[in-house]
Amino acid sequence: MKKLLIVPAALFVLSFSATSLQAQDGSSYKSGIGLRAGGGYYDIIAASYKTFITAPGALELNLGFRPYASVYSSYNQFNLSFSASYQHHFPIGSIEGFKWFVGGGVTAFNTFSSNKDFAGFGLGLFPTGGVDYKFNNIPLNVSADFRPTFAIVRPDYYGYSYFNTYSRFYAGNIGASVRYTFR
Repeated sequence: MKKLLIVPAALFVLSFSATSLQAQDGSSYKSGIGLRAGGGYYDIIAASYKTFITAPGALELNLGFRPYASVYSSYNQFNLSFSASYQHHFPIGSIEGFKWFVGGGVTAFNTFSSNKDFAGFGLGLFPTGGVDYKFNNIPLNVSADFRPTFAIVRPDYYGYSYFNTYSRFYAGNIGASVRYTFR
């Protein structure tokens, strides 16, 4: 019975030691919080939280906002959005702290408008890819990503559904993030 307990205990100690050694590397981080600026349909600025759930795999959560202004109309309009994505990271050459990633995610947004013809809920899916860099000597991470978004649900504009070829795909969602990192 004692031999059966020794093996799991030894594995636990070895895995804890490996995790501790990895956490001491200045170019890696467990999680980070900051801002993401982007060109997305549903957000221009977003709070960004990224956390690694495995050594190469991370979840990124964004809570975003996009105001709309129009010279030709007097109504107020803005979007609130929430996005979640999974990102799988790969090292880039021998540059410490520099990685590229691929993955995918979902975004949900609501358009609020004083003109009811422009208000409503939207839902989209996106593949994602980009680069991620963690500075070695300071707790700072920067990343850039690309998220072309496919609309699953779009708000009805002017009383008719906007499900046509041009409104179901948005290719211009490029963003950059800056985050304070934690180990």
